[in-house]
Amino acid sequence: MQNLSQRKQALLDHAEANGGEQYQGGKFNEAYRENDLRFMGFLIPPGKRVLELGCGRGDLLASLRPAYGVGIDFSPRTIARAKALHPELQFVLGDAEDPATLDGIEGPFDYVVISDTIGMFEDIDGTLRTVRNLCAPSTRIVISYYSHLWEPVLKLAELMGWKSRQRQINYIATVDFLNLMDLADFEVVRHEQRQLIPIRLFGLAAFVNTFIAPLPGIRQLCLRTYLVGRPVQSFPDRKYSASILIPCRNERGNIENAILRMPKFGSAQEILFVEGNSSDGTFEECERVRDVYRDSWDIKVLKQDGKGKGDAVRKGFAAAKNDVLMILDADLTMPPEALPKYHAVIETGKAEFVNGTRLVYPMEHEAMRPLNLIANRCFAYLFSYLVNTRLTDTLCGTKVLLRRDYEVLARERDYFGNFDPFGDFDLIFGAAKQNLKIIETPIHYKARTFGETQISRFRDGWLLLKMVWFAYRKLKAI
Repeated sequence: MQNLSQRKQALLDHAEANGGEQYQGGKFNEAYRENDLRFMGFLIPPGKRVLELGCGRGDLLASLRPAYGVGIDFSPRTIARAKALHPELQFVLGDAEDPATLDGIEGPFDYVVISDTIGMFEDIDGTLRTVRNLCAPSTRIVISYYSHLWEPVLKLAELMGWKSRQRQINYIATVDFLNLMDLADFEVVRHEQRQLIPIRLFGLAAFVNTFIAPLPGIRQLCLRTYLVGRPVQSFPDRKYSASILIPCRNERGNIENAILRMPKFGSAQEILFVEGNSSDGTFEECERVRDVYRDSWDIKVLKQDGKGKGDAVRKGFAAAKNDVLMILDADLTMPPEALPKYHAVIETGKAEFVNGTRLVYPMEHEAMRPLNLIANRCFAYLFSYLVNTRLTDTLCGTKVLLRRDYEVLARERDYFGNFDPFGDFDLIFGAAKQNLKIIETPIHYKARTFGETQISRFRDGWLLLKMVWFAYRKLKAI
């Protein structure tokens, strides 16, 4: 290791004296640590390649059940303890802020974890810049730390013997962390705050921490803050192919127009009509259009086995073969001519999930009924909170993401289950669970020229309320 500063040497001496047992102290640490490990396990799925900077004795890293796990710590005694406890993991003795230490690590990793040690670093943005060398574009960096508002409480807990004593660290405000991550070319895609009561309190704390602590206006008071970031990287010359899925039910009059108005974009295109057992001859029209335009378009026609747009989306995406998956509603209220703009957002790396919004530009007359508009704005606020991203129009049918990200979403779908008849929220919640970069792109929403809407304001409004509660339990009440 390089020569340590006086401050860092004091931290090392403290770690050596405690032999890696950094979670002594009983009541405070026991409840706090169980909650922290559970939430870190929610943020980081098992079976990933994980690097932890400042791993201590490796308990957190082991709890994540990585396919390949590497921990770095500068305390020889602590590293020896970690190797004894978790022989299935790799542990490296070294200073995580020393570029030479990180240069000796084989990457890239799916996740880089910095838990409770970021306040001990002496050059945070410099260390983060070095960490980028171990990151792929899909890598996520997870930083967890104590809120600076809790510094007096934590000091009191140490004096009372409820929490193990530790050397002086920097309690840094979240806004400063965001700035430091920006300097190192990382952008935050998730910001969570947890643990309002870090002791058991006769079982009451579990209820409060699960259901009350994550609520807006209350979460700012929580002990723990979690930031999930991704490397900022542009790909101006990257070329992706596109699969355009068009779910259709009783939309016979729009099928040929969807092809006639479809622009050419991407390195290759395929169009998949997934027909939902229509009563107006839509399936036959899809087959006719496929045959008429087979020389200029790669068109597939599929028939749904189940019901609802969600079932159609799952069937179509399972059959898609190209890089970028796109949904175009068959009512053509979202103009097909706008699809290249959505494709470019993914292709250039600006985002990993694109959600259309109809509520930015003026709409054509009767494109959306007033009651639908009001409900859309209310639900947009709720869902923005749930997925940590500003969303103004969750029910816009246009959704775009990479096929490889969708395949991960599909493999991990058991976490949410088959809950979504619309097809929109299965994708939005799955993208949020994966910590994908979500961005909204506005469209010029048009009035229908054929057919009738498939959505009932009152029946589906009740379903949306149920979905808000479902998402709260799955994404917040962890």
